[in-house]
Amino acid sequence: MKKSWKINTAIDIGIRYGGIDGAHHKTWVIDQMLRTLADKNYDEIIRKSCEGEDGPNTYFHDCGIAP
Repeated sequence: MKKSWKINTAIDIGIRYGGIDGAHHKTWVIDQMLRTLADKNYDEIIRKSCEGEDGPNTYFHDCGIAP
């Protein structure tokens, strides 16, 4: 995917859905933006973000709930 398309799509998601009330919806917005920008690296990024001092599942990635 083209870099500019990814950036524009992530911005569009943030603008369209970022103002919807509810932390679970905002979490979804962040996850969708991350999916767009990370593309094929999404799973690896999430795996690494969950690693910590207590092992590979120290932290939890919440995908949120679509508005």
